[in-house]
Amino acid sequence: MAEETSWYKSSYSNGGGNCVEVAYLGYDIGVRDSKVKAGPAILLTPSAWSSFIADIRVERH
Repeated sequence: MAEETSWYKSSYSNGGGNCVEVAYLGYDIGVRDSKVKAGPAILLTPSAWSSFIADIRVERH
């Protein structure tokens, strides 16, 4: 999906092992589990990414 150097740990990840990495891929955003780098990743549109982040913010508060 993306070169390894394109991925970075999300600022929404916590220190307890629940971490995701994201990669901006032109128009879309790739999301994967930081512990399973060779595993599956999902591809989100900017609209879906915004919804995903909004849901995380609700869960954290």
